[in-house]
Amino acid sequence: MCGRFTIVFDSDELMERFDVNEVPYEWNKRYNIAPGQLIPAIIEDRGQRRLGQLKWGLVPYWSKDEKSSYKMINAKAETIQEKPAFKQLFVRKRCIIPADGFYEWRKVGVEKHPMRIMLKTGEPFAFAGLFDTWTNPIGEKLHTCTILTTKPNQIVENIHDRMPVILQKQDEAIWLDRHSYDADRLQSLLVPYDSEKMRAYPVPAIVGSPKNDMPACIEEIGDPYLFS
Repeated sequence: MCGRFTIVFDSDELMERFDVNEVPYEWNKRYNIAPGQLIPAIIEDRGQRRLGQLKWGLVPYWSKDEKSSYKMINAKAETIQEKPAFKQLFVRKRCIIPADGFYEWRKVGVEKHPMRIMLKTGEPFAFAGLFDTWTNPIGEKLHTCTILTTKPNQIVENIHDRMPVILQKQDEAIWLDRHSYDADRLQSLLVPYDSEKMRAYPVPAIVGSPKNDMPACIEEIGDPYLFS
């Protein structure tokens, strides 16, 4: 599962890392992104990468209402070619979602402690995502997305039984190419990220509330090697 994540890099780093030419809205660092919020997403349009904002929680175009968004913040990579909500999107509506860390809660006894999981380098990376556009009865459009998940790597497995799909940098272009569809090749990208390149560390309990979106959310409060 992926239910919270972070983006604590500036717009210049975003444009350089993800090869986008402009940020068409006010860019702010985000320390505790939650489902239902607008999140940055990148698609490829006529050979150019475009950045925009999508609501996190997929509403398929054929939905009767918006209620599905709360159930579809994630999609299992293993079944996206089977599930009606995802199989058509897998063909033509793939996106990447910039991030630099995500949160999961590690159970210790009867308590759960939040952990931030990131690359050891601290650099940005891309979640694999799918998107769609839903139109309500009065013609208003809602652009939404979901983040794909896979089985955990060795860093995450002691914290949670799923982790978001983090694409290898060289594979992002393959995932975004809407004019090339090789299901087997695309599916092969949706694997756990190399645990040797990741770390996890405990963070304050304040991340439990999405109202808290501040630098203190990513503060390291313990020895990360106890959880690696």
